[in-house]
Amino acid sequence: MHAISFIQDLAVIMLVAGVVTILFHRFKQPVVLGYIVAGFIIGPHTPPFGLIHDEDTINTLAELGVIFLMFCLGLEFSLRKLFKVGATAFIAAFLEIVLMIWIGFEIGRWFGWSTMDSVFLGAILAISSTTIIVKALNDLKLKNERFAQLIFGVLIVEDILGIGIIALLSGIAVSGSVSSGEVFSTVGKLSLFMIVALVIGILLVPRLLAYVARFESNEMLLITVLGLCFGFCLLVVKLEYSMVLGAFLIGAIMAESRQLLKIERLIEPVRDLFSAIFFVAIGMMIDPLVLVEYAWPIAVITVAVVLGKMLSCGMGAFIAGNDGRTSLRVGMGLSQIGEFSFIIAALGMTLQVTSDFIYPVTVAVSAITTLLTPYLIRGADPLSLKLAKVVPQRLARVLSLYGEWLRSIQPQGEGALLASMIRRILLQVGVNLALVVAIFFSGGYFAARIGEYLGEWISDVGQQKALIWGAALLLSLPFLIAAYRKLKALSMLLAEMGVKPEMAGRHTQRVRRVIAEVIPLLSLLVIFLLLSALSASILPTSELLVLIVVVAAGVAALLWRWLIRVHTRMQIALLETLDNHQENHH
Repeated sequence: MHAISFIQDLAVIMLVAGVVTILFHRFKQPVVLGYIVAGFIIGPHTPPFGLIHDEDTINTLAELGVIFLMFCLGLEFSLRKLFKVGATAFIAAFLEIVLMIWIGFEIGRWFGWSTMDSVFLGAILAISSTTIIVKALNDLKLKNERFAQLIFGVLIVEDILGIGIIALLSGIAVSGSVSSGEVFSTVGKLSLFMIVALVIGILLVPRLLAYVARFESNEMLLITVLGLCFGFCLLVVKLEYSMVLGAFLIGAIMAESRQLLKIERLIEPVRDLFSAIFFVAIGMMIDPLVLVEYAWPIAVITVAVVLGKMLSCGMGAFIAGNDGRTSLRVGMGLSQIGEFSFIIAALGMTLQVTSDFIYPVTVAVSAITTLLTPYLIRGADPLSLKLAKVVPQRLARVLSLYGEWLRSIQPQGEGALLASMIRRILLQVGVNLALVVAIFFSGGYFAARIGEYLGEWISDVGQQKALIWGAALLLSLPFLIAAYRKLKALSMLLAEMGVKPEMAGRHTQRVRRVIAEVIPLLSLLVIFLLLSALSASILPTSELLVLIVVVAAGVAALLWRWLIRVHTRMQIALLETLDNHQENHH
């Protein structure tokens, strides 16, 4: 009986959604809005009678829709793209998120809503909608313009920060308060997890997909991709992060494989099906009475979203050195909220920390701002021309001087080369250290289970800890040696640049050599202290610790070349995967 009512519900959803989206398509409106309207039509709040019998099953399917939406966002994400868009994306996204969280929070307090409602409202307003913007820019045939590329960059950074916001909100909702220490620890753990997952994932997953692709069966490839997607989501949930993060990360990992275009083609129909159900389920939650009751807050929030995002993103783009016209187009293109906002609003409801009206208000604001998006993008150019006429001559001169000054302080020639070398070395050191920290964290996390296995042979807990810590250190050796060599290269570079012959005279070479030796050794000492602090739960007694370090130093000295070779092979494999992905995209 349950199966029949489920099929009936699915039939109603698909038929109504089909009819409504055809109408929306004819009137050149976003299809996403069509789904929401379809949900509203068949929802429990719309008379004369409810068409849906089993809402729980529909909501489960809608959650699958969220997973596929985030997975496809991950597939569109590229590490190379992120480095290319550079400062503009980071500054604009950061400014926008900070300003919009503050505006949302203040609006909530102004309406006398609870602190939790206000915090969630701020987070809901912070992130623009990738699906809606990409669709609007596609429809307007502006996808290849410079401002559109900047917008995509901002959206990539926003998605990453959005994942962080979701992790933080879950923490705040559980503890009921927020302390700066907690924020840093959450963000630190999250960044560490993301770096390690990306590095290990990019080493393993594209190779597995390449192997499956050899059989030239679309069915096998699709099943493998879905298996990896759900399996990774499960792992992330077990580590107490949100499923959204898992879906996004595994998508970003698969984005580096040679089969990306094929995967996108195969996953598209599955995504369209489940994301349609997701947006319909959102529409089903809209209660017209709530919309009437909260019409005033909806109007205020809509104006705040459009003006706040125009200002913050436009300012961010301008500060990063873009001209006024481009900055305005970026700001106006990002003036709406969408799927991420629904996910955050749903999180508040699931954790039972926000009021019931937050969700329908979010949907209403999203619907209005989505409708405005194409008009705002189109209106950016005429508006920038009008503003150019109105802006006082002096102010215009100051603004253009700022742009010229920014361009003049960009490092040129040799300076730019040095800066990029230093950046590259620091990035490589960072990734290696992240992997080392992850190895020690894993040792601490699984210490109790490993201790049970070791208990049969070694009964002393101190010795068990020493064994686990020693194993973690030995596993980390290739990465520690790589970090040491990179730091040595960096300190030699800095010594060459910093110690000039006119300062040190005939001692120049000696001073440079001392600096080149001291910096890496000091860095290693700091790293060692940091590792000891992070792995405090499995830290052995000081006598055993000294013994382990001596043994590890001996192993490192004996196998130095072999360890370097192991690390180099891994690095080459990682870079090859990234480069192959690039070639396929050109």
